[in-house]
Amino acid sequence: MTHKYVLQVGPEGDREIVMKRSFDASRDLVFEAMTRPDLLKRWLFGPVGWTMTHCAVDLRVGGKYRFEWRKVDGTEMGMGGIYREIVRPAKLVTTELFDQDWTGGEVAATALFDEKAGVTTLTTTLVYPTKAAREAVLTSGMERGVAVGYDRLDDIFAESTEITT
Repeated sequence: MTHKYVLQVGPEGDREIVMKRSFDASRDLVFEAMTRPDLLKRWLFGPVGWTMTHCAVDLRVGGKYRFEWRKVDGTEMGMGGIYREIVRPAKLVTTELFDQDWTGGEVAATALFDEKAGVTTLTTTLVYPTKAAREAVLTSGMERGVAVGYDRLDDIFAESTEITT
């Protein structure tokens, strides 16, 4: 399927990455897709060959989340974090830390949901512990994985009438 919107990713400041992507969906729906395990399992597994094997969300300030993935070759990856701020459906602030901590520590993530005329723009700012960690992420292929997931989410919004908030 051809996608109307593309993921924009770029550095900002010394330690940040800003990702921006729009969706033809209400911000309520995009917020739900970012926080409900039944929806996360449908789109948050990156490039072809990966599957999400575990998804747990305790959506409250101080609550934890946990995601685990497996690649067809048996490679496994996991990460989790804590919800620091929840302003439904406008803002999510979380921490994230991968099991194999290749980013040098906890990352702060702020997701903002802005809707205009039925189009929601999701802007996520990731703050890394160091500039070197940020640079490693920018060259890791992360952008491709995120883009594939967001395209999959876009397809779900376009084809699905059973998603409700």
